[in-house]
Order: sequence, then C-alpha cells, then structure tokens
Amino acid sequence: MHANEKPFILGLTGGIACGKSTVAARLAELGAIHLDADKISHELLETGGAAVDPIRALFGDGAIREDGSVDRRRVGAIVFEDVGARRALEGIVHPLVQRRIVEGIDSSPAGSVVVMDVPLLFETGMDTMCDEVWVVTVEPEKQLERIMQRDGLDADSASRRIASQLPSKEKTDRADIVIHTDKTMERTLAEISQMYHALLRRIREK
Repeated sequence: MHANEKPFILGLTGGIACGKSTVAARLAELGAIHLDADKISHELLETGGAAVDPIRALFGDGAIREDGSVDRRRVGAIVFEDVGARRALEGIVHPLVQRRIVEGIDSSPAGSVVVMDVPLLFETGMDTMCDEVWVVTVEPEKQLERIMQRDGLDADSASRRIASQLPSKEKTDRADIVIHTDKTMERTLAEISQMYHALLRRIREK
C-alpha cells in the first residue's frame, strides 16, 4: 500500500505541563486531524459515557455525581494513592479510549496526518500504532514551576505528580522527534510549523 493511501499516524506525547496541548493545537491549525485521548476520556466519564457504569461498579455510588457523571476529583484522589485502584481504572478507561481513537483513524481520509495525542502513549503500547512519535519536553525546573502555577500545588505535590509518570528521558529516548518548549511561545510555534512542513515533505517522498 502506498503511504498516501492511508492516514499518516503521528503519535504525540509528553510529561505533565510540558506544553503538549500547545503543540497539538498548533498541529491542528496546520491541518492535522487531532485525536485527543484526554478529551475522549473526559467524554467517557460524562453522563451517559461508556465508562460510568464500570466505574460505579468498581468504586461505588460515591464515585458518581448526582448528574450521573463520574466525580473525577474524588476518583483521582483515590487512584493517586492506590496503585491497584489506578490500574483497575486504567483497565476500564484505556481500552475505551483506544477504541475511539481507532475509530477516528479509520474514519480519517487517505493522505491525511492524524495526531494521536496520548499522554500515556508508551505506557499503553499505543506507540506501536504510530508511523512517527514526537515527544514534548521541558527542563525539570520549568516543568515543576508550571505545574505549581497551573494547578495551585506546592512543590512536594507537584514533584509527586511528575514522579508518577514515565521519566522524561525514557520518552525522549524513544522519540523520533523531541520538541523542547523552554523557549518563547513564538519560537516554539515557529519550530512546530517547520517540523510539520518537513514531515509533509517526508510523507510525500515515501
């Protein structure tokens, strides 16, 4: 099959507060189809979402709000402290997210670029679905600062959030392209544009 007879799957991932959302938004502006795992997972937890009943069965009625949606804050507090509970939750949500992403890829036109925006890309093995993987990263000090400012956390809580994820170096070592977001927003966006146009040239040359 010629490369242009199917979508090109670009995996995008990165640690918390590294700027992945900014990169994804820019790629979408440039014409890529954006499949956002976080957005999909949130939809699954809303009223009527496919994950609501399995989560109720796992955590009880206290995990569900009066409107029928999952109380993400309450469930998040539980799974952050309990590895077993987190894995059980992931066992519910991840397969549903993957199914929706596969449906999105299958419905994308031939020759398009599909950005598979997945925070746990490597952890879930979804990198194997990708033609290329881009990892967004930032210096540890700036990452810590961003989390504290964004989420209103103290340094210890922010550090624990970072530590709960796959180490940044392991992600960047497995990446085809690494995007550093320590620079100004303007320069970062310009570099993303250059990288995307270079990607389109690579695809055309295949």
